[in-house]
Formats: sequence, C-alpha cells, structure tokens
Amino acid sequence: MLRGTGVAMGLPWLESMSAFADTPAASAFPKRFGVLFMGTGINEDHWSSEGDGAAMKLSKSLMPLEPLKHKINVINGLFNKAATGQGIHPAQTGSLLSGAAIQKGAIIKAGITVDQMIANKVGEDTPQSSIVLACEQPMTGYHETNFSMAYSSHISWQTPDSPVPNEVYPSLAFDNLFENRGSLRNMSILDRVKDRAESLTKKISSSDKSKLDEYLSSVREVEKRVEGMRKSKDQAEDAAKGKNKSVFTMDRPANGLPEDLREHAKLMCDIIAIAFQTDKTRVASLLLARDLSALYYPFLEVKDGHHAASHNNNSDGYERIARFHLSSLAYLATKLDSMPEGNGTVLDNSCLIWLSNMWIGRKHDNARLPVVTAGGLGGTLKTGRSLDYFNDGDGNRKMCSLYLSIMQRMGVKADRFGDADAPLARL
Repeated sequence: MLRGTGVAMGLPWLESMSAFADTPAASAFPKRFGVLFMGTGINEDHWSSEGDGAAMKLSKSLMPLEPLKHKINVINGLFNKAATGQGIHPAQTGSLLSGAAIQKGAIIKAGITVDQMIANKVGEDTPQSSIVLACEQPMTGYHETNFSMAYSSHISWQTPDSPVPNEVYPSLAFDNLFENRGSLRNMSILDRVKDRAESLTKKISSSDKSKLDEYLSSVREVEKRVEGMRKSKDQAEDAAKGKNKSVFTMDRPANGLPEDLREHAKLMCDIIAIAFQTDKTRVASLLLARDLSALYYPFLEVKDGHHAASHNNNSDGYERIARFHLSSLAYLATKLDSMPEGNGTVLDNSCLIWLSNMWIGRKHDNARLPVVTAGGLGGTLKTGRSLDYFNDGDGNRKMCSLYLSIMQRMGVKADRFGDADAPLARL
C-alpha cells in the first residue's frame, strides 16, 4: 500500500515486493469476479459463435471480442427457469443472478445473488467486499405485472429483501474506492502518496518502476476525468436545490450524469479495473443498461430509446446497441489483460460475465440467454471455446449451474445454488 493523507492506495503486483514481503508475493494471486448486464436482449440474428481457439468465428455483435477470443467463452442455451412464465421485464430480471422465485406486490423478495455470495466469502480480505455500479438510475413504482420496478433496476442483491444500492456517479464510486472525504476530494491522490511512491521507486527493479509509472499514470488519467464529472454533479445538485427538487428525479444530463454514455461506461470500467488491480475489491457488477432502459444512443444513429428499440430487436439499430454494450466487456477485459500479474495478467485471474435477461426483446423471450465469459479464473476455467447447451435438456442448461461452478472455483463451499445442485458440465 502507498499511504498518504487520508488514503491507502493499493499497489499492483510487483516482482520486487517478494524480496521484502513476509510470504512470497507470487505464491497465489486473488481471483476476481465481475458481471456486466444489458437489459432486454440482443439481436439474435447476429449473436453466434462457432469453433474454438484460433478457429473460433464470432458473429457481428461479438466482433469487439475478436482480439480476445482465446480468453473468452461464448455460452449458448442457458436459461433461468424461475424467470420464465412469470411475466415480462421485472420477472425476467429480479432473479437473474440468484435463480430465486421473486414475489409480487409491495414487499419485495428475491434471493442473494451470485456476486454477493462470492463477496461474502472473499470480501473479508479486501477493503470493500464488492462494488455495484450502474450507468442508469433505478426506477420506482410497479410494473403492470404487479412486480416492483426494483427487480428491473437492480441485479445485485445482498439479502432476499434488499438489493445492493447502485452507484451511478463515477465521482462517488472513485471517492469511495480511494477514501476521498471532505476537503481531500480537492487534493490529487497521487500528490498525497507522492513521497511514498518516490521512496518505493528506489527499492524496486527497473521493470517494476515501469509498471508503477504506468499504474500511477492510469490512476491520474481516471482521476482527471472524474474531476470533470464531479463538477457536473455538484452543479446539478446546486441547480436542483434552486428548483427545490431532488437531483435523482431529474433527467440526464441535468442530474449530473454524463450525457455521453460512452464516457460513462468507459469510466465505470476503468474504476473496476483499478479496484481489481489494487485488490480494493475482488467482486464487481456493472449495470450498463437496466431492464426497461430509458437510455438513448444518438452516437449510434438510433432514434428510439433502449426499451422501445428492443421491440424491434432484430433491426440494425438494435444490433448496434447490443454491440456497443458488449464493447464494454471487451474494453474492461483488455484493460485487465494489460495488467501483468506473475506469469499472466489480472484477466487470467478473473472471470467476467456479460449477459442479458432476454434473448429476443420483441417477443420478451428468455428461453435462452446470451452469455459471454472472459478470463481464466486463475487457470481453473478453460477459455477460447464456443459452448452450446440448448439441446442438452432443461436440467443441464441452468444459469445457476454456471454460477455454482464459478462460486466453487472462487472458494465458496456450496453444493447448491438457486435451482442448481450440480456445476455446469463441460465448463
């Protein structure tokens, strides 16, 4: 750790550190788990994968992952039985990461999600058990199916009756990660640890100096972007007070959220990457576009909002939306893969899952779900594969079997999760 005024800044893995550590630094690297979610499905005409390894052929929507195809798995045919036949939207989302039966009416009830199950196990070893981020504010009220909109707005649940609050503001997520409080928000993190960093550079190898310089530069680059967004948020709060309104009830960008969704999603991915690299947390989730999303994509030349566009999900416009959100997985995975860790990278010791709550938005069809994983989870997860479970029978294509497999690889002792009592075959 680089310690300074009111901050403890975690260091990335450095070979030189093993020389003065109590135990060999490279004896074991932490495993990390992350989830990225986009609501209302994909364009099924452009979502497919064939072959394995270098011969893997990715469809149009999956093309952002082409440079990483040896470190991903495209998984077809999995489904969440508890979310089928219960109605559209909230019922298809509320149990996506838990497999629990959700409840209608005023009292919400779902299940502890896979990310929080893992966080309960590995979170004791990190400053934060998990980080839960979103690019869109949650909804309130009820859907026409009498399910709470909370189910559509949250994918991470810490208890059956309590979702984990989403952090939508990059500045608050960054401040929480680096313990920025009060007047310290106006002081650069790097300035606060400058003396310790300079002292450390005298003790490490030249290659580690390069790693440290790259790391500090990347933190500063993110910090600068956060500073701009913090100003926008503060201005939005001042404007809301002047109108005697809550900033959370205002539309983007009046609410202080970035108008450009591309910058918002990229910065949230950068925050996750830094958190994983410095072991601030080993569990993260990012809601890119919630179910019933109200996001707009002028930069994709799509006139309709996300939800409306999903009702024509096999259009070229909606395909661009799906590809854009999948590019966040590609961006985060590439970022993690650029971070050396022992003989591999941070991505090699992680598992990222990208998924949606539907397959075909215009039909609200969730009989199968689009799923991609990235990362080898410390050598426990073989990658570079196209896996198809659709014709294996419902008992052998459970999403919860995938979650159980990952939980067990992360050290969670569980024989059952949701509706699964066995890990996913062939994984």
